[in-house]
Amino acid sequence: MRTKRPIAVARTSSASSSLWLQYSVATLLFLAALLASAAQAKAPPSSFADLSEKLLPAVVNIATSQQVKQEGPQSGQRQRPQFPPGSPFEDFFKDFFERGQPNGGKPRRAHALGSGFIIDPSGIVVTNNHVIAEADQIKVILQNDEEYTAELLGRDPKTDLAVLKINPGDTTLPFVPFGDSDAARVGDWVVAIGNPFGLGGSVTAGIISARGRDLQGPYDDFIQTDASINRGNSGGPLFNLDGEVIGINTAIFSQSGGSVGIGFAVSSRLAQPVIAQLREFGRTRRGWLGVFIQGVTEEIAESLGLENAKGALVSNITKDGPAEAAGLKKGDIILSFNNQKVANMRQLPRIVAGTPIGKAVPVVVWRDGKAVTVEAKIGELEAAEKAQLVPVSRSQPKDRAETGRIDSLGLDLSMITDPLREKYSIEEAAKGVVITDVDADSVAGVKGLEIGDVIVEVNQHEVGNPADVTKRVNEARAKQLKSVLMLISRRGEMRFVALRFKKG
Repeated sequence: MRTKRPIAVARTSSASSSLWLQYSVATLLFLAALLASAAQAKAPPSSFADLSEKLLPAVVNIATSQQVKQEGPQSGQRQRPQFPPGSPFEDFFKDFFERGQPNGGKPRRAHALGSGFIIDPSGIVVTNNHVIAEADQIKVILQNDEEYTAELLGRDPKTDLAVLKINPGDTTLPFVPFGDSDAARVGDWVVAIGNPFGLGGSVTAGIISARGRDLQGPYDDFIQTDASINRGNSGGPLFNLDGEVIGINTAIFSQSGGSVGIGFAVSSRLAQPVIAQLREFGRTRRGWLGVFIQGVTEEIAESLGLENAKGALVSNITKDGPAEAAGLKKGDIILSFNNQKVANMRQLPRIVAGTPIGKAVPVVVWRDGKAVTVEAKIGELEAAEKAQLVPVSRSQPKDRAETGRIDSLGLDLSMITDPLREKYSIEEAAKGVVITDVDADSVAGVKGLEIGDVIVEVNQHEVGNPADVTKRVNEARAKQLKSVLMLISRRGEMRFVALRFKKG
């Protein structure tokens, strides 16, 4: 016989039931709102019309012109005969020889078009340096066809940026703000506005295809996008969906010259400090450390006792520079600069360039198997370039053996002599041991060492003759190291190369 449960256990009061129902409804409404919000955030915009309407007035066309001198007669062309002034033949032959030249051989004006955008209602305009380079006249044309003559406040070829100033009088100009390019993610929607092929006011949309692209410039930090960018778009803005400029359209990758969906924009994070300096000083004032650097490979990290391949390896120090004063040395691996981690070589120049001049900052380096912190006072890059500062050359050890060979590495070595300096174009100040032969299939040959290269250091010890190199290589093998680290000078350029020993 089944026992019945007490009725009181299964029942709830009407008040409790009502309260439970209210909580359930509220929870369902909250979840529905969250789902709707998430769906709205992920859904692509149905139209860019409202955004475009708001942004277009602040995007401008840039028209430049310059006077170009006609070249003289080319090789193989006949020279015009010379006649006494006033001779009846002078005008005849002048007309005959200049008839085939554009504009009769007189100077002509060349014109170019680009894009830009207003960042301040007082008339500050940003564009690319290559848009206005060499121009002697710059015009800024607004969306309403108003035209202004622009003054060049400053330009920076290294980031391809330029800042212009127009005088709008009593007119309050539309402008657009910068956004945070670091917050932009691959896959985010972006809008490009510019003046492709001189058409003016053209809007294209796409997504961010990649970030941090390097096109071999010293401070490259490009945003890659598939929004259509063509000739004439240069200098125009790349917007996020909040209407903020996160990039300045600068370059395209194309074999035909037209858009193939690979465009590049200078990130706003890199551009803003440069633009601020150009506005204030008319030029850039970048921080400068005074080091030559290279990437850290797995072999180099292993040879120096560093667990992971990271940081920037110092291959040389500039004489009388901030690094020398701070005590940095060749072979140091810079792991952190001004409390910012240096994950790879490319990051260091950008971090240093953005550091205030004259500021003393901590620099963490990997040296002798441990992390060491030094303090460096930052100099000015432009002043150093003007002074043409050169790398430090160290003293040469006393001579001993003149030639030698290291079979395990596949190298023939020699002291540096005057005939070898002349034969291999070795600089007068170069010190070390010259490579006179490299076995093609050796570890040295595979790593790219060449005849005429100068070995300056082995495992961070200076070498002055082949015996020094042999000694340091043998020491490394005796310590059962897997590789030996060499500092190589090739036509004055220093770099580290790690040569891994063959097993057995």
